[in-house]
Amino acid sequence: MINPWSGDAASLVDAFRSGAISPTEALDESLAAIAASDLNAFAYLDEDAARAAAAAADIERPFGGVPMGIKELEDVAGWPQTEASLVFADRIAARDSTQVARLRAAGAVLVGLTTASEFGGINCTRTSLHGATHNPWQHGRTPGGSSGGSAAAVAGGLVPIASGGDGGGSIRIPAGFTGLFGMKGTFGRIPRGPHVLHQPLTVNLGCLSRSVRDTARWFDVCNGFHPRDTLSLPRVDGYEAGLGTIDLTGKRVAVVYDLGSAVVSSKMVEVLDDLVQFLIADARLRQVDVVVAFPQGGLEWAMSNLVGLIGELGDRYPDCADQLTGEIALGMQIAQGFTVQAAGRTEMFRAAFNEQIADLFEQVDLVFCATNPDVAFSAEGPMATTVDGEDLIAKFGFDRAIGNNGALTIPANLAGLPAVSIPAGFVDGLPVGLQVIGRHHEEQVLLEVALRAERGRPWPLCAPQ
Repeated sequence: MINPWSGDAASLVDAFRSGAISPTEALDESLAAIAASDLNAFAYLDEDAARAAAAAADIERPFGGVPMGIKELEDVAGWPQTEASLVFADRIAARDSTQVARLRAAGAVLVGLTTASEFGGINCTRTSLHGATHNPWQHGRTPGGSSGGSAAAVAGGLVPIASGGDGGGSIRIPAGFTGLFGMKGTFGRIPRGPHVLHQPLTVNLGCLSRSVRDTARWFDVCNGFHPRDTLSLPRVDGYEAGLGTIDLTGKRVAVVYDLGSAVVSSKMVEVLDDLVQFLIADARLRQVDVVVAFPQGGLEWAMSNLVGLIGELGDRYPDCADQLTGEIALGMQIAQGFTVQAAGRTEMFRAAFNEQIADLFEQVDLVFCATNPDVAFSAEGPMATTVDGEDLIAKFGFDRAIGNNGALTIPANLAGLPAVSIPAGFVDGLPVGLQVIGRHHEEQVLLEVALRAERGRPWPLCAPQ
């Protein structure tokens, strides 16, 4: 019988230290679960290296012996470096990313690469290279993207924790769709690299986890300046040790489920509001009435990201166009008309948006909103363009209907703000997440809010197996 670890990563380390289970046994259970799974959560496995690491694991380290997935868009020396794209299907990484190197030093047992959306471009993990990845709460639904494979692996019971990246919601969106906890730190909190592209200044690294303490431990291990990412931030110590020490009394919170630009399911709002009212009472927060009307920034976000993609594909494009997943191919077509004038407008939009964010956080300390507009849509796509049965294309036009999918998460990326998705409950049997956005450099406050939710409204750590 396959019985992989169903607790969090921290409790697995505790079990190693007590002798209840060994790293080799935990790895064997994970590998057996992966082999039996129909989620398509892993794109690549390195069983031999994982077994060697488990056998030699130092269980006194923070993640000593923990089997872990690494998102397909991140470099692991000797493993495929595909960017989830057929274009780079044969490319191999020459070295570990900074985050991976720090995880190895913390004792992690790297199992393999989890599936992602191509170049991290959409919030549905379905590519020409690997096909569709499925949500463990309901096969046939997406776990989101671009860190969908990591979310499916963790929520599906295959590994207790996995890496993620968030350039427009790619940690928080899958966390919301699969009932996990996900945090995007302040921009630069965990260094990227090697070979960092400074544009579009929105990409953040982190994890998909089953608990607040696991994410806090991850940030303890991985944060801190590295010279290969010149925009990375100085080290901060004590995320896990600081849990439960922050007094939230009187913190000003704006509750704006749609952020003024998204269309959010009414059923979701009911579930989210129940958790919000609990948190306001439990943490003694002060709800304030402010106007939040963020413009949809999806087009500007996409244009900024396409600059990097154009550079990465280089002379391979347009000959490689037929190898690209549909949405990426369309984006590249649009990018061909990205003029200097359009680039200027994009930067002016971002500057104005930053001013709007600064104005808002002069009035509040936290913003509560939905993580996603609705529950998870089809694993095969297309991205959802209806909410509560309403056709958003007919009402708003194609661009805004498609933009609805990331309208709630992109703002924190554009402004570099920390944000979390907290499991809030279920709608029609599918998980939904509450997003909390905080001030720059105040990840500890967000972890404290999430800890209050976790203790007062515990969530299932895995989908039913």
